[in-house]
Amino acid sequence: MKKYFYFLSFLFLLISCTEDVKFNNPAFQTLKNNVFWRSQAYKAHFGTNGILVIEGSLGYEKIILQTASSSEQTFILGVNDVSKATYKNTLPAESASFSTGTNKGSGQIVITDYDTDASTISGTFKFTAVNDDESNIENPKVNFTEGVFYKIPIEGNVPEM
Repeated sequence: MKKYFYFLSFLFLLISCTEDVKFNNPAFQTLKNNVFWRSQAYKAHFGTNGILVIEGSLGYEKIILQTASSSEQTFILGVNDVSKATYKNTLPAESASFSTGTNKGSGQIVITDYDTDASTISGTFKFTAVNDDESNIENPKVNFTEGVFYKIPIEGNVPEM
């Protein structure tokens, strides 16, 4: 009788073990001031002159990454207003806007894969953005590290390369 009990217990243990694998494909996530931040919505599109805009949002928060092109390379932030990063929080109690630009903030956006067939974009980013409200001395900047965007679908017309 003990053998049957052990056998049934072992069988139940094997059957109850499952792996709940969850894939993050596509994904847009980062560490915001060392706290994990994952977007619920994401998209990418081309603006004027071939500028690529990648957006990720979580509730009232939005990160906008802008690069001069979709080519696989590193775009340095804080040099000009073409390649830049912006973070906005539109919650009325916490409304704030941070950005990089010419001699403002720092960081980089790295395009690692531009799939023209599937019309998706992948890469990494990190940046420190300065508060657009310079009088806000309580919250002068926001820091994003270990940022990843993976297979973000590009909407609209893709410019010819």
